[in-house]
Amino acid sequence: MTQSPSAAMESLDVALGERAYPIHIGAGLLDEPGCLLPYLAGRQVMIVTNDTVAPYYLDRLRHTLSGADLEVCEVILPDGEATKTLASVERIWDALLAAGFNRRCTLIALGGGVIGDMAGYAAASYQRGVAFIQVPTTLLAQVDSSVGGKTGVNHPRGKNMIGAFWQPRAVLIDTQTLATLPERELSAGLAEVVKYGLIWDAAFLDWLEREMPALRALDAAAIRHAIRRSCEIKAEIVAEDETEQGVRALLNLGHTFGHAIEAHQGYGNWLHGEAVGAGMAMAAALSAERGWLSAAEVERIGAVLAAAGLPQTAPAAMGVADFLERMRLDKKNLDSRLRLILLEALGRAAIHDDTDPAMLERLIERFPRA
Repeated sequence: MTQSPSAAMESLDVALGERAYPIHIGAGLLDEPGCLLPYLAGRQVMIVTNDTVAPYYLDRLRHTLSGADLEVCEVILPDGEATKTLASVERIWDALLAAGFNRRCTLIALGGGVIGDMAGYAAASYQRGVAFIQVPTTLLAQVDSSVGGKTGVNHPRGKNMIGAFWQPRAVLIDTQTLATLPERELSAGLAEVVKYGLIWDAAFLDWLEREMPALRALDAAAIRHAIRRSCEIKAEIVAEDETEQGVRALLNLGHTFGHAIEAHQGYGNWLHGEAVGAGMAMAAALSAERGWLSAAEVERIGAVLAAAGLPQTAPAAMGVADFLERMRLDKKNLDSRLRLILLEALGRAAIHDDTDPAMLERLIERFPRA
């Protein structure tokens, strides 16, 4: 971690050689031209946002860019996970083409994970790749989806099945944007924060247990530390395994179960973080079945998820066959073998493709429903 010249901002780098980029974290950074202008590829800027975020932050971002000699346009998409489709990305391409944007343009993703993923995929594919910057406005996007270069859209049969790895030029995290975040969305973001403690840093998990009330109350110091530590862990993992050939898959703890819930229930009915919370509870229970976690540790995981305001039950309408059908489409699977991220201890996860199918089916069948 390096301290920026401004006491109001901290920065760290995602170390990817010539594609390395900074993550800037602080309050009020959306109003700082110096956090954005150095990362533009040229004069043409397309802001991609949605109709929920735009009323809060679009004018502020345009004002921040107004002091430079730039051509700034925007495309405002509908909000929601259900809009994360190729049709929405096509609207971004249409706006770029209508404005005559060239290969030196820059897309700025202003919004949550859905906007970041779609803007990033549009940037990866427009004229075979143009620059983009992430300006995440939700906790989930700030701690997870804005970092690491995963971009794409959903397919009716599976989440994030169409996309590309395309790294941003910078990630600008203005912690003040969380003030307008609904409580349910805040809890969804906390799911990814808890994930980092479970897979990588048991001491961080201890801290989260103590500070969860402060995090849900948006205590500035607590939020900043949670974002910083989450980004540190993700940056370290991404630098080691950019395209998810190995250790990066650990970031998917709970996601195989969670993505199945999202796809079955209809995108947006369960928020991504809510589904991941339930998925982590299922992964913890399966880890205990494998003999790696104690009942007390599973209970502890459930308690921290509950403190974050997250579900620990699966949807009542989902049976074993519903889960297995969706889980077989997971991107981590290789050679028709279901690969699951399981906990060998608190703070240590591993990839396993040797789970007994009968054990998995029993776990899903017995898991609480609501």
